Amino acid sequence: MFLLQGAGVMPDGTTRFECKGKQLYHFMGCSTFSEYTVVAEISLCKIPKDAPLDKVCLLGCGVSTGYGAALNTAQVEEGSTCAIWGLGAVGLAVAMGCKSAGAARIIGVDTNPDKYETGKLFGCTECINPKDYDKPVQQVLIDMTDGGCDYTFECVGNVNTMRAALEACHKGWGVSTIIGVAAAGQEISTRPFQLVTGRTWKGTAFGGWKSRDSVPRLVEQYLNKKLMLDEFVSHVMNFDEINQGFDLLHSGKSIRTVLNY
Repeated sequence: MFLLQGAGVMPDGTTRFECKGKQLYHFMGCSTFSEYTVVAEISLCKIPKDAPLDKVCLLGCGVSTGYGAALNTAQVEEGSTCAIWGLGAVGLAVAMGCKSAGAARIIGVDTNPDKYETGKLFGCTECINPKDYDKPVQQVLIDMTDGGCDYTFECVGNVNTMRAALEACHKGWGVSTIIGVAAAGQEISTRPFQLVTGRTWKGTAFGGWKSRDSVPRLVEQYLNKKLMLDEFVSHVMNFDEINQGFDLLHSGKSIRTVLNY
């Protein structure tokens, strides 16, 4: 099923849309940015009728991915020290997950200081800018944490920060989780010594949730005020303003923009 989604087709191998005689493919089996779409039955889940779609739509990927990366993939433990590269929506959701797990120290790493206040709203205990130091940020974190972090998360999609996140982990038990998606064809590298001394490199998809079972539970958490969603919505726009929404995202001025049709 995942291979078919990656190919942009339905389970029977066909598409359901066309434009000017050409097939339009279904991105990851969903094809959003359209008022109506066709999806496979396995891509649907039932949620309570009173769940506001303009909020729970965030559980389709970004928020659930970051939140689950902390709780399910890394399995952050109480009292631990965490560092998060990238304080966009996914990174903020990681911070929320680390806080929920009881982490004692949650360090946000971002080159945009405008994001620090928001990072602390979601659980960061402190934030640092790699540009403020004359040494690699992984060394900065090792010095700050007496040997390295228990858990690190890369939410940027940059192979250099992926390496930095691993190398900021503590010897013996540190776990680094890659969430960001790098450009096609790029490769990650590090010295083997980083791994043979006990660090673990992980990746995550959708935060380790089982979508049909887990999304309804996440919606219930939101409705019971145990999960933040409203705070992720920085802008609400009409669909004809979609390009402006992307501009806000690229400039680092938005967290998530919800589009109304």
